[in-house]
Amino acid sequence: MSKFIQHDLIADIVKTNNPRIGVIALSTDFTIEQDYRNICHSVPVDIFVNRIPFENPLNHENYLKMADYISEVSSQILPSEDIDIIAYGCTSGTIAIGSDKIKAEVNKTKPNAKVTTPITAALKAFKYLGLKNIAVLTPYPKDVNATVYDYLIAHNIGIESFSSFNLEYDSEIAQVSLDSLEKEISKIDLSNVDGLFVSCTALKIVDVLERVESSQNTVVISSNQAIIWDCLRSVGIESKIEGYGKLLAS
Repeated sequence: MSKFIQHDLIADIVKTNNPRIGVIALSTDFTIEQDYRNICHSVPVDIFVNRIPFENPLNHENYLKMADYISEVSSQILPSEDIDIIAYGCTSGTIAIGSDKIKAEVNKTKPNAKVTTPITAALKAFKYLGLKNIAVLTPYPKDVNATVYDYLIAHNIGIESFSSFNLEYDSEIAQVSLDSLEKEISKIDLSNVDGLFVSCTALKIVDVLERVESSQNTVVISSNQAIIWDCLRSVGIESKIEGYGKLLAS
């Protein structure tokens, strides 16, 4: 073609009816987006991810800074389009900022969207599966763990034991090996609890959830598993998803 010639074609524009899930992922999180894609790959939902500025290390001050960005980050998930539910992807950050504050900030720019967070989704999962007395595993430093403990106790969840890897950076958390996760979980006494809660969206636990449940004869709820489950159920998707623990398979 010696000169530019454009051939005009006719596009058939078809709108999808799939529910829309928006995910606010921390700028430092390596994991949550991958977990959504892996777990939901065969489910009729559309997933849209935006990143919120966050600075490591993990501490209360840095969590609170995120509150200033929530509305704008939400607005940029399909601007001017409705989203059925927006998932705020930080467990300990939700505890620091407050789930009501997060919902209010999201709804400033996405007024019709439902809102979920990992810790509120976990509480729903505990109730759904009848877990009242649990063990907790996190990768967080001690000061952050104290806030998680206080939050769960305030919501009438009994805690039998609390274990941690004491990490401060999401890059380190995402690199905790699956073998070491299984090995360290095997050291936790789960004989007198209803289940284990593994907190943190950056920790790559979902790939071994089912194996841990089988080997330890328990129920495991993780942050990403719970928030994905809550998103799906909130938009009317009742499909059982195998391979990621009893919660999603129920």
